[in-house]
Formats: sequence, structure tokens, C-alpha cells
Amino acid sequence: MDIFQFWGGDISAASGGDLMTVDGSVRGQQRILRRLLTNPGDYSFHPEYGAGLAQWIGGTVDIPKITALIRGQIQLEDAVAKFPAPIITIQAIADGISCYIKYTDAPTNTVQTLSFNVKV
Repeated sequence: MDIFQFWGGDISAASGGDLMTVDGSVRGQQRILRRLLTNPGDYSFHPEYGAGLAQWIGGTVDIPKITALIRGQIQLEDAVAKFPAPIITIQAIADGISCYIKYTDAPTNTVQTLSFNVKV
């Protein structure tokens, strides 16, 4: 179980006053987004953690390289099943990239999708 906190949002209190927690498929989605959007080196005790997708904003969008980076990073999460392989689609958009990821959640064996933009 983790604390409920989607990227860019605040932590929330549960009805009993404790911190809201999350498990299951939503926990996996949170962890994938955190990994992909965190810059390598931002966590001082885990300098190799993170894909740093924002580093691709403002430069040449190398779709095969970004796809490989995402594939390698999400396979490090225990929520992502190894088979079938995740489907990752990247598109250049104005001021950023659009990401679509379809994967199988390992704990629940259900298909999950994440769709998000990384923009300036």
C-alpha cells in the first residue's frame, strides 16, 4: 500500500483523518507516472530512479528512443506484467509529447491504460 498522490496533486486525508492510501491498479498507475516524470538524480538516495520525460520537451522528439526509455522504466515496476508486452505510443504535440501506455497490471491481471501529456 502507498500514500494516494497522483503526480502534480496533493496528498489527501482519508475520512478518518489519516493519510489516504492506495493499492491495486491505481497504485500501479501512480508509481508508473511518478517514475516516468521524475528526473534521474532527483531522489538523492536513488539517483538512477526516473525517466525524466520532461527532458524531451523543446528539442527533437526521438520517438523510438522515448518509447524504449518508457518501456525500460515501466518494466522496473512490479505492477507491470512482463507478458504481454506493454503497448506504448508517443506523439509529438505542440510544446511537448503525448504518451499512451497500455499494459497488464500484474497483481490483478487486468489491462490498464495511461494517457498523459508532458508539456512545457
